[in-house]
Amino acid sequence: MLFEGVLKKMPTELKEEVQYYMVFENDFLHVNQLLGQKISLSFVKYQCLNCEKDKKIFRQGFCYDCFYEIPQAGDWIMKPELSTAHLEQEDRDLEYEKRVQLQPHIVYLANSSNVKVGVTRKTQVPTRWIDQGAHEALEILEVPNRYLAGIAEVALKDHVADKTNWRTMLKNEIEDVNLEETRNELLQFLPEEVEPYILKNNKETEINFPVISYPKKLKSLNLIKTLDYTGVLKGIKGQYLLFEDDIVFNVRNNAGLYIELKV
Repeated sequence: MLFEGVLKKMPTELKEEVQYYMVFENDFLHVNQLLGQKISLSFVKYQCLNCEKDKKIFRQGFCYDCFYEIPQAGDWIMKPELSTAHLEQEDRDLEYEKRVQLQPHIVYLANSSNVKVGVTRKTQVPTRWIDQGAHEALEILEVPNRYLAGIAEVALKDHVADKTNWRTMLKNEIEDVNLEETRNELLQFLPEEVEPYILKNNKETEINFPVISYPKKLKSLNLIKTLDYTGVLKGIKGQYLLFEDDIVFNVRNNAGLYIELKV
């Protein structure tokens, strides 16, 4: 069976085990059904997620020109504290920035490789946690805009990590942590502006990933250099496909590649 199309971040559903999907222009694939099967991935061409041209992907699925022009790739995406829509100040497109920045955001703790602090729009819970490969997560603040979430994250990352160690996450070398206790320890470091938005009674969300076996030694698949790869799928975690020969493939980081997938 052959599927083809441009790679994008896999949509997910939080169930007893996370359910993963690949959605192409004319194809739809339930990736969990491929576990234990041999699949082949082949690079065909580039296709920028914005202009759709066959131009080398620079970052986040966008070509160089689009990455530096479109509002979806503004600096405030990665650094929420740089958000300015609440001040009526435009970065690239004020109307777009208002739609995204001026809505409820969640500051959370997640345990994927270690406990980290992060920010996401409320509508992206629990998707954001799944994408990071977190097996437990806890909302600690719900604020009305992205800027407030950003300054809270900046304050907390002096005391807890703000990045995931992807190797540790994929090997599943993770210890359970009481995130409620961690939250309580961190509350003292929050800025005064966000204190009214503290969530004190939330409980941890547990997440189970569809993995038959975890890799021991990791080798990341570069489909641009390899062009074609075939292997048996042994698991899906975060946005990674895990294969039996310890090869791992980050679907999200390869967004904008037009591929063929054979089962």
